[in-house]
Amino acid sequence: MRSKSKLYGKDPLWGYTFISPMLIGFIVISLLPIIATFIISLTDWALLNNKVEFIGFENYKKLFNDPLFYKVTKNTILFTVLLIPSNLVLCLGLASLLKRNFKGVGFFRTAVFTPVITTVVVWGILWKYIFQTDNGLVNTLLSMIDIKGPQWLYNAKLAIPVAVFVTLVKGLGLNMVIFIGAMKDVPDMYYEASEIDGASKLRQFFSITLPSIAPSIFLVTIITIIGSLKVFAQIDTLTEGGPGTSSFVFVYYIYQQAFKYYNFGYASSISAILFAIIVVLTLIQWKMRKRWVYHEN
Repeated sequence: MRSKSKLYGKDPLWGYTFISPMLIGFIVISLLPIIATFIISLTDWALLNNKVEFIGFENYKKLFNDPLFYKVTKNTILFTVLLIPSNLVLCLGLASLLKRNFKGVGFFRTAVFTPVITTVVVWGILWKYIFQTDNGLVNTLLSMIDIKGPQWLYNAKLAIPVAVFVTLVKGLGLNMVIFIGAMKDVPDMYYEASEIDGASKLRQFFSITLPSIAPSIFLVTIITIIGSLKVFAQIDTLTEGGPGTSSFVFVYYIYQQAFKYYNFGYASSISAILFAIIVVLTLIQWKMRKRWVYHEN
């Protein structure tokens, strides 16, 4: 009994030992920077003269009286609203088409997935040339059918939709692979039973496939929402926040305040607000998952 007690007492120690690398990494890479960001947001830190002054919540008061902050919030919401439904619809459609094994399916899967492994900066620069006003590929093709292409990246109404499109194409492959894996795990007997009952393919998709892969849809939705709120490289390479401030989003605004104007305190307050928004949205989605995410008992 004594030896068993000693082994039992060592179990928690071994458990903490095995998780310690991940735990230390989380504390150093994630938790401490979050705490530091909140502390810095309570200061007036001008990097050029290295002057740090504690000012409490003045940065937050200034932030909520800043008209540009509300425009940045509106642009970020627009980006997210345009990206989420289009991402889900296209990824589900591609997964439904490419989950089957047919000749050449490997080529199509590779073609869709290749943008995922391309660096964001290179991807953004490539599409900046494609959407150029004068010599861009898109406007050149439009000119062949006597259509004058717009100034895609220099039009305040088109800058955000173009950035959404570029982001969408880059992330399709990863989400498609997640959905293909989930769809292949749906038991065939469900489809066979529905065929006996005379269900169409469309009916099978909405009544069997979607409920069965709801956990994967939930995962992709959370990942995409967080990614859309943190978008930066696409905006920086495509529009640089322009024209004017028409495509300013949260992270780009943080970057401008921190590394262009060197207002680290103010930039940290924006970061803290963004972190709070992401946490709140994630918790809301986690709470609502019980209403539509299917779990097999």
